[in-house]
Amino acid sequence: MRFYQVNPALENYWRGVILFGNNFATYKFALAHALYDVERHNTLILLEDLAVPFSKHICAHLKQSPKQILNTSKPGKFLSACMQFNNGEISENALRLATVKHGFSVVLNAFHNVSGGPIDKQFFINEHRTHKGIRLTDEFYQLTETPQFHNLAHETDARWRLVEKAWEMNLPPQLLDVHYDPQQETLYTLLNNSRISLTSCRNSLNGYQKGHCFYCNTPISLKAGPLLAEVDHFIPLVAQQGMPGVNLNGVWNLVLACQCCNRGENGKHARVPHIDLLYRLHDRNEYFINSKLPLHEAILNQTGNNEQKRKMFLNTKWNAALACRLRIWKPSEVREWIL
Repeated sequence: MRFYQVNPALENYWRGVILFGNNFATYKFALAHALYDVERHNTLILLEDLAVPFSKHICAHLKQSPKQILNTSKPGKFLSACMQFNNGEISENALRLATVKHGFSVVLNAFHNVSGGPIDKQFFINEHRTHKGIRLTDEFYQLTETPQFHNLAHETDARWRLVEKAWEMNLPPQLLDVHYDPQQETLYTLLNNSRISLTSCRNSLNGYQKGHCFYCNTPISLKAGPLLAEVDHFIPLVAQQGMPGVNLNGVWNLVLACQCCNRGENGKHARVPHIDLLYRLHDRNEYFINSKLPLHEAILNQTGNNEQKRKMFLNTKWNAALACRLRIWKPSEVREWIL
């Protein structure tokens, strides 16, 4: 798909799996975390070694979001074992054995599938029949050496939590909306007039921007420091008076920026980004659409249920911001970037 084909870096193929692959029972997220955690001194990773971090992450998430059990026709032997372990009914060794036997039956073959087929880059080869494990490829080891690798675990967990929260709330899609809390720097939604925190805004948005500043394409980070990503409102909040009823804190209007673009001497501040950047915002929002729960539903509800309506929505809001007598801004330097 376009997300990684226009920018075929290894980390973007990996993000393609995490953001756009099948979310069934969240095994994909647990396997990704297991690969972050497992010892990788040998290319062959035995399932009995992979089972420990894989089941650990599933068990931890089941404690907080048991709804994923209900999103399967029946729990199955692996999820049943995880529940038994969480209830203190079986030992760690019994859980490990159950994971080896039942936990990997689907996810190993399905992990690399995006949009109905396998991606071009494979990060491991399934050798469970011949060698009782998986074999890490050169692509995976190269991935671990990329500057973006340290962001991927945060992005994976944020995506996992968004999917879980969508299942947990069980809201009709047309009622699901996602907002930004600038004090907590989190995304949240409302259910029966109660506010439900979803996940970190930074961690959720970073993958869709491929780990780079939305405006100038400088690399950004999810770790504290000079490269820490900052959440910015594409249409500044000062324009709110000119567009009553429009939620500028909606996820459609949130981007991650480097500190220079957000608040540096030549930064954006309370100005309106150039029209070229508006087109980039549309492309980024369309990635949300393709990513499904729950950002898909939020974007549809906030901006329109087809692409033409969404384009018109952004153009209208951009012009409304200019009508508030805000100046147009463009970053002074832009690295080459195809979103």
